[in-house]
Amino acid sequence: MANHSAIQTLIELASKEVDEFARRLGVAMRTHEDNEQKLTLLLQYREDYANRCQQDLSSGLSTQGYQNFRVFLNKLDDAIDGQREIIKHSQHHIEVERQAWQTAERKRMSFDTLAHRAQQQAQQQAVRREQKATDEYANRNSANKGHIYKHSIGHE
Repeated sequence: MANHSAIQTLIELASKEVDEFARRLGVAMRTHEDNEQKLTLLLQYREDYANRCQQDLSSGLSTQGYQNFRVFLNKLDDAIDGQREIIKHSQHHIEVERQAWQTAERKRMSFDTLAHRAQQQAQQQAVRREQKATDEYANRNSANKGHIYKHSIGHE
């Protein structure tokens, strides 16, 4: 029974670990989604700003105004490139967390398998003990009947 309790403790600890890694994976996935949304917003903002620049060019934009647009578009492009790097890192982080979760889940499943095997062995031992007790009872009962039968024949 102590062994069973130790296995149950290991299963509980492994389950908590799985839960923690699942939580961390969820956080990594939400962070990644947020990062992708930021990139989408940056790309949309850049497109809107470039369209506005085109409109201003067609209506007559000063050289200084055009340079300001170019400088700002370059800053947006740098921000977009930086956000793409952040997305690469967050995708990598998801993979690291997913692997950690899968490893913890395999460990928990191994403990479950050990517990199941231990339970099956205990049940088999109980069945064997019960069968042995039943056999011994049947043998004793059979021996007693033979003994009683011999005594009853000898007295007749």
